[in-house]
Parts: sequence; C-alpha cells; structure tokens
Amino acid sequence: MTSLRAANKEREPLTAARSVISLRGVEKYFPVKEGTLQRVVGHVRAVDGVSFDVRPGETVGLVGESGCGKTTLGRCISGLTQVTGGRIYFRLSDADAARLDVIEAIAASERTRDQVRELKRIEENHRIDQLEGKAWKTYRRNCQVVFQDSFSSLNPRQLVKDIVGRPLRVWNEASGEELTERVVSLLESVGLRRQHMYRYPHQFSGGQRQRVSIARALALDPEFIVLDEPTSALDVSVQAQILNLLYDLQRERGLTYLFISHDLGVVRLMSDRIAVMYLGKVAEQGTATELFEDPRHPYTEALLAANPDIKAKESGMKGLHGHVPDPASPPEGCRFHTRCPVVTPVCGWEVDDAVAWLQDHEALAEGLAAVERRTNFDATLVFHTEEAAASAVEAFHKGDVPPVMRSALEEMSTDGRKVSIKFSPVPPVELEDIGGGRLTACILHTSRGLRI
Repeated sequence: MTSLRAANKEREPLTAARSVISLRGVEKYFPVKEGTLQRVVGHVRAVDGVSFDVRPGETVGLVGESGCGKTTLGRCISGLTQVTGGRIYFRLSDADAARLDVIEAIAASERTRDQVRELKRIEENHRIDQLEGKAWKTYRRNCQVVFQDSFSSLNPRQLVKDIVGRPLRVWNEASGEELTERVVSLLESVGLRRQHMYRYPHQFSGGQRQRVSIARALALDPEFIVLDEPTSALDVSVQAQILNLLYDLQRERGLTYLFISHDLGVVRLMSDRIAVMYLGKVAEQGTATELFEDPRHPYTEALLAANPDIKAKESGMKGLHGHVPDPASPPEGCRFHTRCPVVTPVCGWEVDDAVAWLQDHEALAEGLAAVERRTNFDATLVFHTEEAAASAVEAFHKGDVPPVMRSALEEMSTDGRKVSIKFSPVPPVELEDIGGGRLTACILHTSRGLRI
C-alpha cells in the first residue's frame, strides 16, 4: 500500500462550506419478539444516538468491532433502512446547520411561528426521510453503496454490461450504442476492459467483482458513496489495488466517502476523520492522526493494541476481558465499563454487572432464582435457599469481585432468600468536545472526570 500511503501525505486540510451528510441523534432499534404471538418484549439498540458530519471531498472512517452498528448506520444513511429516531440531512449548509441547532435547543412549545416555519423548510429540503419527488430522486442518485460481499450484491443472472448499465437505463441517461460506450468507460475507470462486459459475476475473482460494484456505484456520478467494508473479503495484495483505486477515483471525481471497516490499518490510510463505534454509540471522534497517535478512549486504545503488527517483536495480540453488555439493555453509564482496563467506580456499575458476575460462578449461579429490578441500579436478587443467598453476599464481600464494582456498591442486605442490591446511579456518558474538535465519551478525559 506504499502508493496510497504516499498519496495520503499530500492531502490538504479541508475547508468545506457545507456538509454532504449530517447526522443528528440517529437511532435504529430492532424489535425483540417472543412467544407464539410474537409480542414485542424489547428492542435491540443497533444504533443509539449517533451524530457527525461528512464534508465534501473527505473520507470519514467508521470503525469498531463486529456488531457495533457500523453497517446498520451505513444502511440508514443510504436510505436502505428507515431510522427509528434522529435525523439525517443531505446537503445541509453551514447557515442552515447553525439555525437548526439554535431552533432545536428551544423547547417545541416555546418556538415562534417563524422558527417553526424555518425548521419545516430545512427538514423538507434536507432531511432524507422527508424528501419527496425530485428531491428524493436527487438524493438516491447522489448516494450510492458498495457492499461488503460483492458476490451477493451482483445479480448472478445478468451480464456485467447489464449490471453496470442498469442505473443509466433506469435514469434514462443512455441507451443503445451510447449506453454500451458509457459502460465501457466506467469499466475502464476501475481497471477492467471492454471484453469484461460479456461475463457473469461468477466468472470474476473477488477483486474484479468489487471493481464491477464500484463501476456500478459510479454510473450516475454520485457525490457520496458508502463503502461497507469493501476490502474485508479480499487478499492483502488485492486490497491495496482496490484502496488505491478508490483514492484515485476520489481525487479525480471529487467523491465523498463513508468508509466502514474493522481494519484499523485500512481506516488510517483512507480516512481524514474517524468515528469509533461501540455498542451503537460513537465512543471517540477525531482526525486519523489524532486517534492513532493520541487516543482518548480506552476502547480506541484496546482496538489499537489488538491490531496485528508483523513488525512487533512479541507475537500475539492483546485482548479485552469482561462481558459485552446486551444491546437490548445497554448500561446507562459508560457502555464500555464492563471491559475497560481503567474503569472507575463512577462509570456506571449496574445490577446486570452483579448478575453477570454471579453467572460466571457456577455454584452461585445455580442458587439464583430471579432478579426483581426496580431500576438498572437497584434490584432484589431472589435465591432458591437462604444458604445460597448468604453465600452470594459473602462472595461479593470476600470473593473476586472487581474492586471498582465493590466500591460502587451502595447497599447489600439480606432478608431470607432475598438480597437487596443497590449501586450508585450515574447519568449517561455522552460525547463531549475536549478541544480542537476532539470528541470522546470517556469520563477520564471530560469535565465529569475532573470531579472524580
């Protein structure tokens, strides 16, 4: 990837006057159904309040573990999935963005008629789930997607000529001989040739199929492309070719990318700014250089430490310990506290953490009959016998309970088979600007951390 690395060093700072895509508190919840009647008993919070902007001509990297919500967020942005809450704006000017922030800071009941009309105007012209007619078509044309699995995203029964040419036919951009020449031009722009038009997807290698996907995405000359792990299924040498191709196309056509990946090396090479996601939320956000050289969230540090490095003297990778919270019932405090190596007593320990610790100990888990929650921080643990309840309490005070969790415990009392347990409640940990455009959701680096 030498040429791509060199190219990235030549990038100049971006001074865009507007955003191609603006996210404001985007949420996407999936229902959890149980029973014969499939009643909804909860929701998986795949994306839970994500906000950031993507400026013209830049690449924003979206990185995190599998299951953190990266792909779901990409599908929401591209209009393939309806959001549960929050807003996504297209071509939002700086002036409209500033007005939007001012109006939304005012309670709905206190807004003037002019402010209500202005908010309605902004949303009708820019909010993608309210765009209609020509405005919606403009957005669909200018937002394209390159999927992770190039084989399943290409119709196996169509020739490449039909796959790449279909957007042009749907939009009445070309037909007949002109269509053929446009397809040839698109294929050549991604490193393929005229003879490749008359082949089916299964006749190509993985890298060639991804080139076909990129050609299809470029057919309508879009402004913005969502790249959903476009190189994760490819060999390293082929990855370098595709990444160089994407970078060259960006420079030639002025494209804007949202680059989704779990490969930190690729994200660093491709991105101007990076958003790190964990359990549906953004844990940290900043420029690529800042995040890799001076991470301000323990999760970012853990991702960097776990990244394979063939130049490292010691073999093996560092891993995280602890349990991953249930995305259907995430912690109210810091969502990473169950695995954090520098966790504090005020990071948000909850009843679920105590239950998870009990379940890790077979003898104690067998005695637990039920959990009666009053809040996430206050509950009653019901055991099968008084002896089991007493053993659990003793284990909490003298066992291998993490010291910080024991410090967060406000109350633990027994009444026969019942054990009342209460932790210190904490407010949600949100992203906070710590200066210079750096955002982090770790209390050790925010204003809350100064009060610990």
